[in-house]
Amino acid sequence: MLRLIAVIVLLLCCAGHAVATEVLAKQSGRDCGYCHLDPSGGGELTAHGEAFVAAQAAAGTPVPLSGLTRLSRLLAGYLHLITAVFWFGTIFYVHMVLKPAYASKGLPRGEVRVGLVSMAVMATTGFYLTWLRLDSLHSLIDTRFGRLLLVKVGLFAVMVTMALIALFIVGPRLRQRVASNTKIVLGDMTTEQLALCDGQEGRPACIAFQGKIYDVSDSPLWTGGQHMQRHAAGGDLTAVIGQAPHSAEVLERLPEVGTLLASRPMTGERSKKQFFFLAYVNLILALAILLVVALWRWG
Repeated sequence: MLRLIAVIVLLLCCAGHAVATEVLAKQSGRDCGYCHLDPSGGGELTAHGEAFVAAQAAAGTPVPLSGLTRLSRLLAGYLHLITAVFWFGTIFYVHMVLKPAYASKGLPRGEVRVGLVSMAVMATTGFYLTWLRLDSLHSLIDTRFGRLLLVKVGLFAVMVTMALIALFIVGPRLRQRVASNTKIVLGDMTTEQLALCDGQEGRPACIAFQGKIYDVSDSPLWTGGQHMQRHAAGGDLTAVIGQAPHSAEVLERLPEVGTLLASRPMTGERSKKQFFFLAYVNLILALAILLVVALWRWG
């Protein structure tokens, strides 16, 4: 990745401005589509554009970009596009296939790296391509291309801000939430905490009856957190035991470890809601940026 960044920096240092980006447009008042087949400008020229280039060359002020600048622009544009496809594709895949809940325990480190690198590459290549395309800040306001570019950059900036908040503020809170909510300490518990004591994967097996919590981990009748293949540990069995063929007196043989507390929201629910909000806002922003690109090319 360091090599990639070094190449981008080298291209930025070597390339110069495209000094005739909108020269004819300013002179004649015509839009970019007059000289370029692409209405937004750039790329292959029309007959009018080629005639203008020839006239400029004959006057001793050649317009075309140098070979090195053309190559650097192509590489930067390709890198910008492929990074956008990869990043936006990941966002759409998460929302349409995996669903945002898959990362509700904190974003995987691999995705964090991908997100940071993608944002850095898109920002760097986008700045370089804009620097080549615009010859003055006034072009950002005076041209349709510039105005759309400002909207696109603004959306991207908001998207980056949201992503950084998710990565460095909400993400750590979600991981803390998971750590605190999965830590099992026998004693007084809420319904949510009791549910963790299911006797699976080495966890203790506990049940509740009439507000009291019993540890059934060592009972041969609760192997693996299951009783007679009908009842599972981790829940309130008050109603169930009342219908059992034996009385509740059998529970007196089990160790009582605590009291069942009133249910309350698990720690970090606010962070989880914030994460979902940021995830869906990022999806909307990605769609908005694609709309701007569509207007850019075909609007």
